[in-house]
Amino acid sequence: MTKRTFIGIDLGGTNIRVGRVSGEKVVQLESVRVDTLKTEQQVIDTMCELVDRHPLTDVAGIGIGVPSVVDTEQGIVYNVQNLPGWEEVHLKQIFEERFKLPTYINNDANCLALGEFHFGKGRPFRSMIGLNVGTGVAGGIIINGKLYEGRNCGAGEFGTIPFKDSILEHYCGGLFFERHYKMSGEEVAKRAAKGDLKAHAIFEEFGRYFGFCLKTILYSYDPEAIILGGSVSKSYDLYKSSMMAELRDFAYPKVLENLVIEISEREHVAILGAAALCFEK
Repeated sequence: MTKRTFIGIDLGGTNIRVGRVSGEKVVQLESVRVDTLKTEQQVIDTMCELVDRHPLTDVAGIGIGVPSVVDTEQGIVYNVQNLPGWEEVHLKQIFEERFKLPTYINNDANCLALGEFHFGKGRPFRSMIGLNVGTGVAGGIIINGKLYEGRNCGAGEFGTIPFKDSILEHYCGGLFFERHYKMSGEEVAKRAAKGDLKAHAIFEEFGRYFGFCLKTILYSYDPEAIILGGSVSKSYDLYKSSMMAELRDFAYPKVLENLVIEISEREHVAILGAAALCFEK
């Protein structure tokens, strides 16, 4: 892996975070909350202002992760979630003209997977899934050491697969707790930590649905490892047992025997993964 310096940008639904990545570390981090009332241009200006806070003389490139589909060749971002007006944004062109540095754009779940593959729990593996379990569910796919993003950067959108009366992420992400129990996953986890039996039962139910999600992934890709990130992954111990119980009827026991499931522990993994877009190219 290259030792050069890159800028990694994580454009999330609530925060914009810009990190200077040198070697395997984020050596400088700038962050602001996203104001969804701002225009497309105002948000881009904020991103650029955060980049301007970093010395760029030794920076080899800029990588940006966004919660949307991307034309990764042209660097065009389409339909960014939670940011009104971001229907078609030529982000690569804007940044390259502004900073005179090669810039690469990709989906945020793909950046999570790249971050784990190059810097985290995914390093021992050649084929892995980085699964972001936050408000929704989306994955990044690494096959034979390379990111597989699909033609339109839409590969790994497991949460949008039809399930029951809706889609998977309404049962396998943070939306499950809000839609079905009118509480955030964090609140349910806090109640469970205090011994609330109903809260434990809610996580057991969640685990069964999440196990079904994992079976879908295993039948599709048969990876060596699945690395879980995102806010709901922090409560893994509360749903691991029911998740594993759901996996017991998986048709190919050898797959389960060889599968590694890990929880991401790498700080700033999305920024690291965004920076990794540069040396992936």
